Amino acid sequence: MGILIKPIVTEKLTAEGEKFNRYGFIVDRKANKIQIKEAVEKFYNVSVVDVNTVNYHGDRKSRYSKSGMLRGRTNHYKKAYVTLAGDDKIDFYANI
Repeated sequence: MGILIKPIVTEKLTAEGEKFNRYGFIVDRKANKIQIKEAVEKFYNVSVVDVNTVNYHGDRKSRYSKSGMLRGRTNHYKKAYVTLAGDDKIDFYANI
């Protein structure tokens, strides 16, 4: 699980999983598409057709507190959208 950090479970990606057989993951920022493909195939025992990646830059945030203005940013992260072949499925809810 060094490359795959966590799956993305939202309404939008659940619908894409049912319709297009596509699933989303938060992945390591240094991982490339080939490494992501191999990690998904190994961990979930499925065959991957396509991998699309998106890099997200952390947003700047500020808020007021008793000690004054606090400034910071959210973390940078990388998303990977993985399309599976044929009848392969990933069930994120199997371990619950």
